[in-house]
Parts: sequence; C-alpha cells; structure tokens
Amino acid sequence: MGKLKLRGKDLRGLPFPDSRSLSIAVNIARQYFKRGVKAEVLDLFAQVLENPGKFKDDERFQKLIEALDTPPPQTEKERSFQSLAAAPKPYNAYGLECIEPGAIEQMETAMRLPITVAGALMPDAHQGYGLPIGGVLAADNAVIPYGVGVDIGCRMCLSVFDLDPGFLMKHREKLGKTLLENTAFGLQEVDRPMDDPIFERSEFSEIPILKELKHKASRQIGSSGSGNHFVEFGIVVIREENNPWGVQPGEYLGLLSHSGSRNLGANVARHYTRLARTLCKLPKGAQHLAWLDLDTQEGQEYWKAMTLAGDYASACHHHIHRRIARALAEQPMMMVENHHNFAWKEKLPDGKEVVVHRKGATPAKKGDLGIIPGSMIHPGFIVRGKGANSSLQSASHGAGRQMSRTQAAKSITRHALDKILAEHGVQLMGGGLDEAPIAYKDIHQVMEFQKDLVDVLGLFYPKIVRMDK
Repeated sequence: MGKLKLRGKDLRGLPFPDSRSLSIAVNIARQYFKRGVKAEVLDLFAQVLENPGKFKDDERFQKLIEALDTPPPQTEKERSFQSLAAAPKPYNAYGLECIEPGAIEQMETAMRLPITVAGALMPDAHQGYGLPIGGVLAADNAVIPYGVGVDIGCRMCLSVFDLDPGFLMKHREKLGKTLLENTAFGLQEVDRPMDDPIFERSEFSEIPILKELKHKASRQIGSSGSGNHFVEFGIVVIREENNPWGVQPGEYLGLLSHSGSRNLGANVARHYTRLARTLCKLPKGAQHLAWLDLDTQEGQEYWKAMTLAGDYASACHHHIHRRIARALAEQPMMMVENHHNFAWKEKLPDGKEVVVHRKGATPAKKGDLGIIPGSMIHPGFIVRGKGANSSLQSASHGAGRQMSRTQAAKSITRHALDKILAEHGVQLMGGGLDEAPIAYKDIHQVMEFQKDLVDVLGLFYPKIVRMDK
C-alpha cells in the first residue's frame, strides 16, 4: 500500500472550528497515518472532533485537542476597537463623600468596559491614570496594565523588634544615622547591593523587555523610589493578645518601609501599556484602560513580567530590612508585608474566576494581614482582612491624597512643616512639601469608612522618617 496523502481539502468535510485546528489535523495525519486507509483516518478524526475527551491520553492528538479547547487568537482588526457600555455597572464606594469627582468619573469609565465584571472604590481613592488610585476592578480573563499601575507591586513592609520605645528615644541620633547609611532613594543606588535569587529567574532571559532591564534592576535592588516612598522608625503598639505572631500586647520599636519595583516596574508598565493601546483601541477618555487578553502571547508575557516585578519589589524591602536589622544587631520578632498595584486571579462568590486589579488598594481577604499607613505624623494601622465581598475583599492602601502635589507645595511652608513635625515628635530626613501631612486625608476617618473591611490589630507611630530629596 502506498503512502496516504491527506490534504486540507480532504478534511474540510469534517466540522473543524477554524483553519488552525484543520492545519494541525493535516500535520497529524502526515506524521502518524502515512499508511492508513483514507476513509478510516477520516472517521478517526471525526470521532476526535465529536468526543475529544475520549482521546485525551492519545499523544497523537494532544495538539489538536489543545487547539479545540483554546479559542483562536483574535486578529489585530478584531481587537482593534472596543466600545463602552452606555452605563457603568454598579459598584460599591466607601467614603464616597470624601472622594474627588475625577476619581469617581474614572471608576465609572472603568465600569463601562466590556471586560468588567465587578468593581469597588476605596475611601482613600483619588484620580490617577486609567483606573483611579484606590480603584478595584474585576475583569474577565484580561489584565489592564494601568489598572495595575506604574509602580508594579508597590508595598508596605513592617519589622517589629523586641526593643521598647525608650530605645528609640535614647538612640535617636544613631537610628537616624542608620537610616541614612542603609537606604537609597530616587536615582540613588545602594553602594554594594546584595545579590538575590530573583536574578536567576528565567523571565529575565525569556522576555525581551526584562532582559534589557536586568542590569539596572540589579543595581537598584534594595533602594526606594521618590514621591511618597519612605523608610522610617517608629513605635508599634500591639493591641490584640491573640494576634497571629504570638507577640504580647505592648509597645515596641518598628521599622516601616513603603516602595515598589523601581525602574523595572515602571518600564514594564510603560511598555505593555503602549502595546495594549495598540491592540485595544478605546474611545477618548478610556485609552489608559486598554487591556491585554490573557489568552494572547502579549497578555501572558505581561502577567509574567508583572509577577516578576512584584517579587522584585518584595526583595527590595527584604534587603532594606536585613541591612537595618544587621546594623541594629537585632532580629525582628515579627514582620508584616502586603502589596498593592497588582492583579490577582481570584474567584467571585458565584465561582467565576476573574482578574482582580487593586491599584492603590490592599488585599483584605479573610485573615489577610497588612499595613495601612497614615502620614509622616499620623499612625499607620496593622490590619487583618474580614473578607468582605462587597469590596472585592479589598481595603484602602493608605489615607489617600486630598491635595495634588502642586497644591500641597503651595499650601505650606517649610517653617510650618517643621513646626508640625516638632509638635508630633517626628524627625524628617528628606521629604518635600508635596508630602506634607495636609496633603492627605484624615486616616482615622478613612479607617472608620472601612471598619467592615478590616480589623485593627495594632498601630505604628512614625518618629524618624527618611524620604527622597
């Protein structure tokens, strides 16, 4: 018997869903059925199409079954323009009376996207790019780079040492020097950055944009950004006796840091936002909400890059805390860490899996631990999530700005800032007028707005604050 020569036209009578699966079937026939009987081979393919599960363990048909289970990628034309719904889907907003109109408008635009499933707005919300800061958005199988944010994986990290407040008062000058010698901000880099296992990750060689950013990231690891990023010593007050760390209620020395993924995250965000805007064209006013479908190569690539940037941000904090703990000759007895500016795959109460974007919002699933900071003179709150579905299991990531940076810089003088810092016993190293406490909402009111979202386990009172500038 001669070789069987099956062509695409021979298989077209079978119900293949698209040309891709048809092409795969032709290749399978040529590879495995060279000496088969044409009618029998066609009948076998018909059975695979009718009941793919029956052949799931047959290695000959693995690629075909995978293709049948995966929708074909959309062409650029199909992805080209996306229209918005006439009205936004309903969403819950916490502390709505204290949220600026611009943030509400941005949230309502996001709730009109065709991929949007659900949303929520946190009490610290204010206007940003794309999704408002403080916005939480659940999307169907898609990720919005600007729904995650520019500073991917930005986070809080708190170390608590078994040292009482008297240690801080007695060694204030030494602790200030410790911060100066062990932190770097903005464009600065750590003199001798520690190596980290993260640089062995395969993403740095597999994804072109990460390959370009690896050297800079290795130089910046263990440093902090500018703006509202900080590293500070303060007094931790543990309230609850039955806390997750087994720490006795009382007052302790704490080290709190706030920063993100530095140049690495910023460039990943910019690169994939440009790509998303090319592939997903949206009406004016919504362009920064362009998304990447997770079934596409671009979507999968961004997801891996985002995950890496988040892990890099965490590594930066751990380097800072290790350096300072070593300088203190102490080991922390507890550590709390949480991040915002990220996207998670989660399930809604009805079982549907969605991509939850938390841009400037803290995960607050039941039992989640985190820190919600106030300002350089107001306390931060050590919290445990209650798992409220009404907020998509989220809470605020801070007090939230009530003034733009320009407004704040015009509203207070350095003399006035120094006076209010002195009144609260706070020493500030660096920090611009745009970060003055009046630029932020009242953290106590913000926490009251979200009392149904988190329980408060303790407080952190800043005393020695290190920032950029």
